[in-house]
Amino acid sequence: MNTPILTVSLAFFLALLAALVAALAWTWAPDREVDTLKARWAPAPSHFVTLQGMQVHVRDEGPRDDPIPIVLIHGTSASLHTWDGWVAALSPHRRVIRMDLPGFGLTGPAPDADYSMARYTGFMRDLLDLLKLDEVVMAGNSLGGGIAWQTALAHPTRVRQLILVDATGYPLQPQSMPIGFRLAQIAWLAPVTQKILPRQMIEASVRNVYGQPDKVSPALVDRYYELTLREGNRASLTQRFQYRSSDAALAGQISQLHLPTLVLWGSEDRLIPPDHAQRFQQAIAGSELQVFEGLGHVPHEENPEATVQAVKRFLGLPPALIRS
Repeated sequence: MNTPILTVSLAFFLALLAALVAALAWTWAPDREVDTLKARWAPAPSHFVTLQGMQVHVRDEGPRDDPIPIVLIHGTSASLHTWDGWVAALSPHRRVIRMDLPGFGLTGPAPDADYSMARYTGFMRDLLDLLKLDEVVMAGNSLGGGIAWQTALAHPTRVRQLILVDATGYPLQPQSMPIGFRLAQIAWLAPVTQKILPRQMIEASVRNVYGQPDKVSPALVDRYYELTLREGNRASLTQRFQYRSSDAALAGQISQLHLPTLVLWGSEDRLIPPDHAQRFQQAIAGSELQVFEGLGHVPHEENPEATVQAVKRFLGLPPALIRS
């Protein structure tokens, strides 16, 4: 008498299983070897340097005789490409150096899977040594901002000026977090999340950090999507999130910074809200703050033309010599 019910239940189960298999097949995205990504994402002037057991993706542009180059450090899950707009405006007049951090972009994972702030600070020190840079202007966004101020604190003679763009530093209490970041923090999901990657999830994550999501183009999503697939990057992101509490414990050190500092923030940043910008300004004596209305967590990428103007003023570039 229960045969029809069992038949329906079995049919439902098989349909559900088929849908699950189809979904997995549609979103299946194994790691890609770095060499398959270089042609699109590392054309000239990209080059690779050997550092700490990694092949680090670097771009070094602008006049070689600049005595104090500008070093740009990207944030979590980003890459050196996030600074394209700033580099276009600054490199005619200043030497500008940027890199893909360990764990991200084409550089890929650190051999020892150490993504602590101390390790990133040591990485920046070693990169400056390798490039024979005695003193620099250091700018960073999000995680890159945290690395920038930590490097300035650890090596005060190496950093002349500091630019913090929606930087990490204080305990993170986001109003909204990209779905990719939320999933990466669930360690038991790693075997799945490191094998599937819906492009729509990357698009949703990027749109989440923009103040004006309509500015997120298919080409921009392509970049974030393909570089996330770089071999080892998804595992690195999960490992990186294990250091959030130790990062937050460093907040008390911010007031020890004593160098010219520019703090830039997007008014619509929901990942690191603008009240963090005010805390940085209050903690760093003499620092300047500019908030950009309508922009989100990556204002330098979302509107490079507007945000780089503040950088030019801070660096004292004569308006007559500036070409954007």
